Amino acid sequence: MWLGRSFNYSSQILSLATKTVFNQLTFAPLFNTYFFTMQSLLSGATVEETVERVKRTVPVSWINSCKLWPAVTAFSFAFVPAQFRSIFVGIIAIGWQTWLSLLNQRAALKAKTELEHAHSG
Repeated sequence: MWLGRSFNYSSQILSLATKTVFNQLTFAPLFNTYFFTMQSLLSGATVEETVERVKRTVPVSWINSCKLWPAVTAFSFAFVPAQFRSIFVGIIAIGWQTWLSLLNQRAALKAKTELEHAHSG
């Protein structure tokens, strides 16, 4: 809702572009860092393992979020009434968070495999 009330210029295209860029540069990295940190810590990883997990997953997730969320954000602000934006974005977010969970599990498996190879070699 805050983003919907902010960056409203006389040009609708400029408003939409500014909101989309702001969303990608601020909310996406913060959310993804929080997501991977909490998933890692809640699964019992150490702080060091969590930092490594964030390093492995956040850049990949941010690049992929740049492929999905600008279109979702633009569509939402252009065509979805304000009272339904949360529902629309929430539905997309279910699929997104499923993909983030998969990315997280792949990173955990890769780290585990690398650790096993380091100890056996």
